[in-house]
Amino acid sequence: MHVIQDPAQFPHLGNAVVTSGTFDGVHIGHQQILRRLQETARQSGGPSVVITYWPHPRLVIGPPPSHSEPLNLHLLNTLEERSAKLAEFGVDYLLIIPFTREFAGWTSEEYIQNILLRTVGTSKLVIGYDHRFGKNREGGFDYLSQHADRYGMTVEEIPREDVDAVGVSSTRIRRALEAGDVATANRHLGYDYPLTGTVVKGRQLGRTIGWPTANIHCEEPLKLIPARGVYAVLATTAAGTHHAAMLNIGVRPTVGGNLSQTVEAHLLDFDGDLYDQPLTVQFVARLRDEQKFDGLDALKAQLALDAEAARRILL
Repeated sequence: MHVIQDPAQFPHLGNAVVTSGTFDGVHIGHQQILRRLQETARQSGGPSVVITYWPHPRLVIGPPPSHSEPLNLHLLNTLEERSAKLAEFGVDYLLIIPFTREFAGWTSEEYIQNILLRTVGTSKLVIGYDHRFGKNREGGFDYLSQHADRYGMTVEEIPREDVDAVGVSSTRIRRALEAGDVATANRHLGYDYPLTGTVVKGRQLGRTIGWPTANIHCEEPLKLIPARGVYAVLATTAAGTHHAAMLNIGVRPTVGGNLSQTVEAHLLDFDGDLYDQPLTVQFVARLRDEQKFDGLDALKAQLALDAEAARRILL
């Protein structure tokens, strides 16, 4: 997949089959659109193109007045994760448009002429039933259909029943993760929710009680961290090895507590140095809430139970 972040560098294709959207999470609803995009591209013989935006539009212009989600929006995917998921669907070109206030002020006609026609060379556009674009979200399927002959492209709308049938949205997935409900989030995503960060040195208290952990620092501040608690996760090291693990998100109340939240993974049956290396974890199941125990012996006993539970789920 060719990834291009400057529209001026995009090669004019002339016969492109295109879809556009934020695609945060690339969840099973998005995947319906992507499968149709690829099917249509194969039928027409043209390349498939996804147009997306960074940062997320609501982080620049805020949510619609009726939207209940706050402005401090956290995202399901980093830009790298989103690109990787789109590549899995065989997309030929990914155009990432920098979303600015100036760009948000374009009319739907300016967007069609500047991006879809002059930049990409769209011959067919595939969009979801609720897709809107242009200043104040003025453009949509009706507008495109009315002017399709003038633009020299055809437009296909994925029916409402096809998209709504999966009962999923990025907002619902965010809320599930914020509640620690990774089972629901994963079902709606169609894959296990990932988190990648660099392993950094912490207080190294886990080593003193026989449960060493990798303290994961996520560099992307917009990435959504699931609710505090203990999880069964699959960990992938920089070397590409995969390990069953248990992971704690919280402030470690039993050992004095932290002022800030930490994300710590104990890789089962692993002995090695992970410091300063990237580590990816995929959330498979929630084991329990974070708890404050009466002492280290009680904590160690619970960690042993957590490890057994993680093994049953993951191995």
